[in-house]
Amino acid sequence: METIKGLQAGDFSAEEITKDCLSEIEEKDAKIKAFVTVTGELAIAEAKKADVLIKNKGAKAWAHRPLLGVPFACKDNFSTKDITTTASSNVLKNYIPPFESTVTTRLRGAGAILLGKTNMDAFAHGSSTETSDFFNTANPWDLKRSPGGSSGGSAAAVAANMCVFAMGSETAGSVRGPASWCGVTGLKPTYGRVSRYGVVAMASSTDSPGPLTKSAADAAKVLQVIAGQDDNDATTSSSKVEKYLDLLEKYSLKGKKIGRPKSYFEIDLEPGVKKLVDESLKTLAGLGATIVDMDLIDPKYSIAVYTILQRSEVSSNLARLDGIRYGNPRTEFGFEAKKRMMLGAYTLSSGYYDAYYAKAQKVRTLLIEDLKKAFSEVDMIAGPTMPCVAMKLGESEKSPMFGELMDVLNEQSSIAGICGISLPCGLAEGLPVGMMLMADMFREEEILGASHVFQKETGYHKDIYSIKF
Repeated sequence: METIKGLQAGDFSAEEITKDCLSEIEEKDAKIKAFVTVTGELAIAEAKKADVLIKNKGAKAWAHRPLLGVPFACKDNFSTKDITTTASSNVLKNYIPPFESTVTTRLRGAGAILLGKTNMDAFAHGSSTETSDFFNTANPWDLKRSPGGSSGGSAAAVAANMCVFAMGSETAGSVRGPASWCGVTGLKPTYGRVSRYGVVAMASSTDSPGPLTKSAADAAKVLQVIAGQDDNDATTSSSKVEKYLDLLEKYSLKGKKIGRPKSYFEIDLEPGVKKLVDESLKTLAGLGATIVDMDLIDPKYSIAVYTILQRSEVSSNLARLDGIRYGNPRTEFGFEAKKRMMLGAYTLSSGYYDAYYAKAQKVRTLLIEDLKKAFSEVDMIAGPTMPCVAMKLGESEKSPMFGELMDVLNEQSSIAGICGISLPCGLAEGLPVGMMLMADMFREEEILGASHVFQKETGYHKDIYSIKF
């Protein structure tokens, strides 16, 4: 992470880099609207404390605080003690949590400095950040386009250089999609690799917190901090947390097999997207990987399964939100939340449970088995992250299934709980395109390593520095 190298070299202080980020927010965010809340005074106070530690301990200051002095932004569905946490919804617009999420506890404990909370689709219901109850976030590449969602504010903040990294969460595409459309790196860890404690729940069986960063190396650095078992979340895994950053420099693609599923390229892809991803696969082959043509179940089946399961879990999770506890009545729910709750309640109701929910769970098992078979033959699977480049604001209103259609290539991996990453692979019509790499559960080192090798070779992840405002 270049910021840490600069801090260690004395090129700038934590206070200086924090103030620089806050200046970027002040200058750009009136146009982009990535932030719901900016915690400027708190950030500067934490930066000053970081500088004292650095002065007193020198290089040893990072031994137990590996992100010391690094400013970050956080999606507004992570609970932050004494800081408003809204999930970009009117229901929670005045909610100030009395506790801290595990992810933000670990990040701040590692010395990272919270700049503020970012905009999102309300309750993470969407793929464009246009269902936010507050305002739309714009894509830094083109202010008339969507940054993707639901972690659109976090992706836009990273792309616009308003923070060093940001936290997002993904249920099916909500980290990887915005990463693709904003030209940044977005990591969805294995389900259970990172604690969900303190994250406003959307679909509890697929929600996965993950970082949005400027490089795969930065993603590895952040994952090292936030990964691991948590007593507050029974779904977290006791699987060993690798030293991801150390593994990157040793990683080689020689001998690795990367699957290219035909069904992921036969859907309605924009020509520029398909061209760039295929060219990127040739680059991976040139770096030593063997590209294997293979197939997976048609992605369209994942749409149906995900929609049923997600709506069902939404109806259950949002049932806990009431005006007595959170201050605003349920009439404050937006249209998208109401629609999802109604559909979920329907699929779980007597007489329809077996026809919809139970059947979807059976197909989910088939999708999981499909990926297990694939990973017995290849180390990773590659494909486009999104079927198109960033769409214009307002396009999401034309389809009630906009999010599911945009996230079609992400849904099977989310349903199965495996890990995935989106990394920039070039520009089509002046807008970023993301390539997705997926690996089996708890094999994050594979996709991070392959991404790191690819980024060192191509430099596409640096295209964000060409954005002009």
